[in-house]
Amino acid sequence: MGSDFSENTVMFKVRPEDVNQARDILMQVYIALEKKGYNPINQLVGYLLSGDPAYITSYGNARSLIRRLERDELLEELVRHYLNESTIAAYNNPPVPAKE
Repeated sequence: MGSDFSENTVMFKVRPEDVNQARDILMQVYIALEKKGYNPINQLVGYLLSGDPAYITSYGNARSLIRRLERDELLEELVRHYLNESTIAAYNNPPVPAKE
């Protein structure tokens, strides 16, 4: 029985307007979760892993907002932010220890 996955690398592209929308939605949802007393990181991780919108409060229309985008679009924005150009540059050029 063959594998369901291709051995070839597949290109994934996101439109620039989706990036801005994902960032805006994540920030609005984060603020709504925080205002209601939840740990926003834990709640967002729960939603991203499970797809269950019950992890997101309905306060401030946050639950409806987050469902406007697919979870992969939200993850793509999080990865982009985490691995921004300065982070990659620092990883590729670690500081040289001072000589004693």
